[in-house]
Amino acid sequence: MMRDFANWALETAKIRGATYADARVMDIRLRDLSTKNGQVGTLAESESYGIGIRVIANGSWGFASTDRLTREGISACAAEAVAIANASALAKLHDVEMVPVDAYQDTWQNPYVKDPFRIPIERQLDLLLAADREMSRVKGVTVAETSMAFRRIEQFFASSIGSAIHQIKMESGAGIVATAFAGNEIQKRSYPNSFGGQHQLAGYELVESLDLASHAQRVAEEAVALHSAAQSPEGVKTIILDSSQLGLQIHESIGHPIELDRVLGMEANFAGMSFLTTEKLGKLRYGSDIVNVVADARLEHGPGLGTFGYDDEGVPAQCTPIIANGLFTGYLSNRETAVSIGLKQSGGTMRTESWNRLPIIRMTNISILPGAWRFEDLIADTDDAILMETNRSWSIDDRRYHFQFSTEIGWEIKGGKKTRMLKNPSYSGITTEFWNSCDAICSRKHWTLWGTPNCGKGQPMQTMGTGHGASPARFRNVKVGAAFAK
Repeated sequence: MMRDFANWALETAKIRGATYADARVMDIRLRDLSTKNGQVGTLAESESYGIGIRVIANGSWGFASTDRLTREGISACAAEAVAIANASALAKLHDVEMVPVDAYQDTWQNPYVKDPFRIPIERQLDLLLAADREMSRVKGVTVAETSMAFRRIEQFFASSIGSAIHQIKMESGAGIVATAFAGNEIQKRSYPNSFGGQHQLAGYELVESLDLASHAQRVAEEAVALHSAAQSPEGVKTIILDSSQLGLQIHESIGHPIELDRVLGMEANFAGMSFLTTEKLGKLRYGSDIVNVVADARLEHGPGLGTFGYDDEGVPAQCTPIIANGLFTGYLSNRETAVSIGLKQSGGTMRTESWNRLPIIRMTNISILPGAWRFEDLIADTDDAILMETNRSWSIDDRRYHFQFSTEIGWEIKGGKKTRMLKNPSYSGITTEFWNSCDAICSRKHWTLWGTPNCGKGQPMQTMGTGHGASPARFRNVKVGAAFAK
């Protein structure tokens, strides 16, 4: 039926005068579970099914959506999209232009072993409650929290140029957090990452591989121990970021500023615009010679939340070099913005949260390529530094240039050895200066493709999953400060 729904939309759009049309039929299923201090916190499951129709008529865009999936309902929706395009044309500055794309007839699905929606909820809750109990057993833990999230998206895309693409994506994720209150201070530790843990295109096997309960005691003990740890020092120092923190650094100071709609002033909601104006392409020294970053939506890059077969304009997944040996070389583009900077093809980054939202440029998997260092050798090679792990908070300006980050925990590196625990570590800097200070990146063995499931953009806001691959890396001459210092 998905194919029929899309075809009805395209037929009506053409009859009504659209020169281009595409339709996305989406069936989205969600399951979210959480616990807090031994009690079930969230237990929610939902499904959403509908169609979104984009058209160009009279040189302007129109969009409409509906969950009334009858021939009459879809035809009315397509007619509304064309009417909106005609109304928009009254205020247009120029006709919409797009780079070409071939027509594709294809199916795509990410591989997974266990369908999380076929796993009984009771079994999933038992796993979370077991981790919750292990954290709660540690004296000094105030709040023990766990969570799981699953998302299945089935989508059929069809366009007036002849594309017909069926895709299914299965996303899974889980994590735990222990929080300790003491006096006027709060400390917490998360596993395997903060803000919901680890998320990938995978089935329930991802959750099982995380083995949450076996890490719960350590996480809880570290949260409590942070209260008696030394404050992180201040000054200009060498820092080493673990791969999860480096993933967020990539997200905020590379991923958002390379979104071409932000650069061109077409989008500013939630993350502002960008310092990466178009004259910097191919000229800006973004990072040191060892910094190589790609935007890669292909499955061979890994099961990231930015992995797919085709984007929401029917453009195949691809790899775009963003930073090559430190030089800024690429943006995240779509068919329309590609015209603005003279590209011959789209970067394939258009995605939408749901059938009732317009697709917009979104990060795919924005990853730093691994270097050659073994982690233990990097530590041994570092005389005086702070190892910072697991993001706690971040702040960055609306052009993605000045930033400050803090992490949950730090470790002092002295004489090539990891020594005492440090609390409240933070660092700040200017994006290009920071990336140019990178002088060592760990190898593929230490590289992880992290999932960020909650990236917000647009108005109305859309939440999208992105991926960020990273290995631990070292940065010299970074301004370090003790966040939350007494």
